[in-house]
Amino acid sequence: MSSKGNFAMYSRLISVILAIAATLAAVPVRAEDCPAKSNGMDDVIAAINAAPGCDRAMKVFEVCALGASGDVQFGEAVEQKCESGFLAKLKPPQKRAYDKDMRICDRKYRSESGTMYVSFTAFCRAKIAQRYAKQAPKIAR
Repeated sequence: MSSKGNFAMYSRLISVILAIAATLAAVPVRAEDCPAKSNGMDDVIAAINAAPGCDRAMKVFEVCALGASGDVQFGEAVEQKCESGFLAKLKPPQKRAYDKDMRICDRKYRSESGTMYVSFTAFCRAKIAQRYAKQAPKIAR
């Protein structure tokens, strides 16, 4: 195939990819709204606490997050919600592993500046708690 033929083929391919991308960009993605009464700290924490379980509490955190230091309190509420299902069941080695994972989150963005990194830490910790909550049935055995 000639270089002219290759160029035409790649041009058509790029055109198709761009057309698909433009179509996808035009389709609105409906994100879940924050279920809290307001974006106020107390209302979001109340929505997290009212969530029927750890996974739903995490979802509330994700859709209500501020992307700043205020997320620490939201993350702590998720941690507490998730921990209520497994923390008391952990044997000492498992508890040490959980604490170690949490410390890893605490150190991960320690040298970064800006409130978004505080939010990243809160999400990291909440995700660790969520992961352990999902493993709770296995932990109990």
